[in-house]
Amino acid sequence: GYVKSAKPVAETMGNYHPHGDYAIYATLVRMAQPWSMRYPLVDGQGNFGSRGNDGAAAMRYTECRLTPLAMEMVRDIREDTVIFQPNYDGKTSEPTVLPSRVPNLLMNGSG
Repeated sequence: GYVKSAKPVAETMGNYHPHGDYAIYATLVRMAQPWSMRYPLVDGQGNFGSRGNDGAAAMRYTECRLTPLAMEMVRDIREDTVIFQPNYDGKTSEPTVLPSRVPNLLMNGSG
C-alpha cells in the first residue's frame, strides 16, 4: 500500500544518500508525474504538482508506492544476483549496479 513520502525519503537519506532530503523528494515527485515521465515509476497519492509548475505538497502530506513497472524493473535485485558493497557508513549494503528487466532509459529518456 501507500506510505507517507517522508518514509522512503528518510530511508534513502539514511541508507544511501546522506546529503539532504530536498533532492530525494524532488526525484520521487518527478517519478510520480505522468507529464514528466512516459511511464511513471512512482504511484503518488496527493498533490504532486502540475504541468503549470505548481509545486508538490510537502512530503508529510503526500503518499507513494512503486508502480508495477518499477517493481518489475528491480524484481531480481537480490544479493545472489548482483554484487553488493557496503554503503557510505558500512551499516548496510547496496548494489554496485542496478540491472533492469526493462530498458528504462529508452522508455523514459534521461531527463
